[in-house]
Amino acid sequence: MAVAAFAAVSSIDLPDRLSHHKLPEPPVDDVSIPATTPDVSASAMSPAPAMSRLQFSPCNLQNLHPPAAASLPVIQTVYHYAKFSRPSEEEALTTVSSSSDVLYRWHLPDPKVCRDSCGGRSQTVVVLLGWLGSRQKHLKRYADWYTSIGFHAVTFTLPMSDIVSYNAGGKAEKNVEMLAQHLADWVSEEDGKKIVFHTFSNTGWLCYGVILENLQRQDPSAVDKIKGCVVDSAPVAVPDSQVWASGFSAAIMKKHSIAAKGLGSNNARPDVLVVESNKDHPKPAVTEAILLSALEKLFDVVLNYPTINRRLSGVMELLSLKQPKCPQLYIYSSADRVIPAKSVESFVESQRRAGHEVRACDFVSSPHVDHYRSNPELYTSQLTNFLEDCVLARCQEEEEEEVTN
Repeated sequence: MAVAAFAAVSSIDLPDRLSHHKLPEPPVDDVSIPATTPDVSASAMSPAPAMSRLQFSPCNLQNLHPPAAASLPVIQTVYHYAKFSRPSEEEALTTVSSSSDVLYRWHLPDPKVCRDSCGGRSQTVVVLLGWLGSRQKHLKRYADWYTSIGFHAVTFTLPMSDIVSYNAGGKAEKNVEMLAQHLADWVSEEDGKKIVFHTFSNTGWLCYGVILENLQRQDPSAVDKIKGCVVDSAPVAVPDSQVWASGFSAAIMKKHSIAAKGLGSNNARPDVLVVESNKDHPKPAVTEAILLSALEKLFDVVLNYPTINRRLSGVMELLSLKQPKCPQLYIYSSADRVIPAKSVESFVESQRRAGHEVRACDFVSSPHVDHYRSNPELYTSQLTNFLEDCVLARCQEEEEEEVTN
């Protein structure tokens, strides 16, 4: 009965039933410019290809008639971002939103930090790809940290309804494709621009794979601008029904989920292996146990559907075998109830064998995608060391070699 109910809900209007309840949005940045969007009736909507060809460039808002389709978001807000060659000048950058939440938003670096000394940071954007059920307000704390040290940040989320109603080449993939094109346009504007990805859970990691796929197909030169990748609470590099069931259960149950509970210690050390007895691991409540069982049976069917299985397997193969030649940092936890630590560690070893520069940190006791909140000092120190040692230092070396040659 639970499987049937979930499948029925999945086939209709999920935004109103499951994922995006109306919540007040956090106040927009000082650099935002409110823009009114005219009503576009279904009969007046232009076909989807028009939206996919839309160029994200400065425009006259009064003449803006955003093409839209049932499977694509509409343009609602315009943000300003600093032009790097002349910081006093500004250009318009489009922020794209769905009917109920912003899909992605650009965050500017702290001008005081950039004025003092940003180095290569002011020409680097960190793309934060959210976990299943995440929203802009959840990713803002990460974006604020990056912008506070001089980086640009883009926060991207996918409505859970788009994931549930997924079909190859459908709405979810078109939204990711739009972001990929936007990033390719941005790095092509002038020399020296760079991208760092920061993904969360398997959803963010798979989004990263689809972005890579788009860039490799449409603009391979943009792939060379990717200088680092941070993977938080992922991956499981096979279509695993238990992992998908746990992820959806956590997104639905939120704080009531077993996935939100760690081992009860905030003193995580990456160099200490903690062995816990079964009694220290909380068990799911009856309601969640039923939901997990139903979802696992559902995903046993869904993930073995030929079209979906081929699509997911293709993206996972790309991420396993064809990642950019850039450093990688994996942040995970032995206490993660969604993504098993052994899956992350196995993937890390395979990437090292493939010749990639890889760092990894086990937070031991923190729950799924909760490492920053559980241990902010360790989390930010891992990011800082990775960015300084593996990203910025390497970029500076490459620039010096180009000048010498």
